[in-house]
Parts: sequence; C-alpha cells; structure tokens
Amino acid sequence: MIGTLHGGEIVLLILAALILLGPSRLPEYAAKLGQGVRYLRDLAEGAKGQIEEELGPTFQDIDWRQLDPRQYDPRRIVRDALTTPPSRPAQTAPSGATTAARPDPRPTLRTSALHDPSLPTPFDTDAT
Repeated sequence: MIGTLHGGEIVLLILAALILLGPSRLPEYAAKLGQGVRYLRDLAEGAKGQIEEELGPTFQDIDWRQLDPRQYDPRRIVRDALTTPPSRPAQTAPSGATTAARPDPRPTLRTSALHDPSLPTPFDTDAT
C-alpha cells in the first residue's frame, strides 16, 4: 500500500501507463519519475537541515505530532470550552438576587495605563 493506493489500484495505474506510453517510452518516463522523487526528497532534507542549523539544539525538543493540524477536533475544542467553569462566577446575595463578582484588587493594564494630565505626553521615537 502506497499512501491511500492499494495493490489493485497500483496494478491498474501501471497497466494504464503501459498502454498510454507504450513499452518503448515507459523506461524513460520511469527514470524521470525516479529522478523527480529523488530531487523532492533531497529538497526536503535540505530544508530540514537548514531548519536544524538555524534553530540549533531546540530543534530536537520540538514535538512535531503536537503541531499536526489533523489532530485538532473542533468538536473537542468546543466541548472543552463549554465544560470549563467560568473564571469568576456571579455571587448570590441573601435576597436571591445575583450580584457581580468583586473587582480584582491587583492593578491591571487598564488602571495602570491611565495618563496623568500633569505629566508630558509620552513620546516614542521608534514608533514614529
């Protein structure tokens, strides 16, 4: 089995190539196909070698199966998102009415990034 081709399909492709190309031209095209496959293999190995050079020892630590897009199941992603509990549930007041969760006392970017009008406007020379 080659990829998704099974034995019978491969035989059918060989027979079709034999009929279309003829026995005189078939060896020539088979050699060209072999050269093309070798060229693509060398190209892939060269790219892999270049990545290994540029990334250095961290290249060995990469788990390539984790980055395979075929492993992502949208149903599982949605199910996980829906089953995780909310980060701050609403609190219930004694009267039965719900109240909002208490604000976080830690400073956030929003509160710490407020501009004080008494100070000059910040200027970034790299951004202009």
